[in-house]
Amino acid sequence: MAFLSSRRKKARLAPELDDQELGRLLKSLLATTRTGTIATTDLCVAQISRLLDQEEGDWDRKGHRISVLADYLAASHLARSWTAREPRNANALLLHSWTQLAVGRSQGRLESADAVVESCLRAAEILPQDPTPWVILLGVARLERWEQSQAFGVWNEVLARDRWNREAYLNMLGYLSPDEAGSRMQVLDFVDALGARMPANAPCAATELTAQVVQYQAVLDRGGFEALVARNHWSQTMAAQALDRVAHTWAQPGFLQHARALADLNLLAYALLAADRRREARPVFEALGGTVTEWPWRAGGDPVTEFDQGQRRAMAGQ
Repeated sequence: MAFLSSRRKKARLAPELDDQELGRLLKSLLATTRTGTIATTDLCVAQISRLLDQEEGDWDRKGHRISVLADYLAASHLARSWTAREPRNANALLLHSWTQLAVGRSQGRLESADAVVESCLRAAEILPQDPTPWVILLGVARLERWEQSQAFGVWNEVLARDRWNREAYLNMLGYLSPDEAGSRMQVLDFVDALGARMPANAPCAATELTAQVVQYQAVLDRGGFEALVARNHWSQTMAAQALDRVAHTWAQPGFLQHARALADLNLLAYALLAADRRREARPVFEALGGTVTEWPWRAGGDPVTEFDQGQRRAMAGQ
């Protein structure tokens, strides 16, 4: 994670975050996929395969890379082509499955949930120690509104392989929300149970703050008087405590080391500004080095513009 001097870098969207190898691969894919030839497909597959093979056993990094690649390749046939060529390649199956999930999220439904489930289970057979197939299945559970017994069964499979898997916790947070298959009380119970035993710098450390930001943005979305006083959310005990627990530790060099640490710092910067705690937001922006994530900034408009304006306010301390 890059920490800055007082000189600010230009704000920019970077789905790879600080993963430089992934960033180079995305640029290479952009340059080589335009022709659509067989040779191009072979080259792209080789590059992706090489990158994913590097992180075998680092499930946090692998999950980050596959999720970013899946979003990037959602409109292409590359992942499908790779699976067709290598049907016993677990990473090909996982990338294809996550790509289908990315398309399903954008459309509100999966084209074929059964096909995604089958691909994930085949990958799980090939790599039984890998939590990634089960993480993808949690995403399927959300879109398909699986019964809670099924969703929790998949959840337990993830935890057996990767106790603090970031994507899994955020998926369960969404699944248990009143907008999906749960209730506000279930969200509170889930967050409370996590906080009681989670290491402060675990990959899933942002689960509690994510829940608070989601609730805050829901108030903004209702508009009217509620939106005008939405800032009051951050003076409530649970929201204030969630911020207090992380405001002075996350931006410290080396404290957060997981693959999506910069995404969590974006969340923290946003929440501190929403709570009008601008001085505390300043070191967070400095730690980000201009790296912007779509969420949560897109709730206010263009993410880069929102981030840049927030950064200026934090640096001014006003």
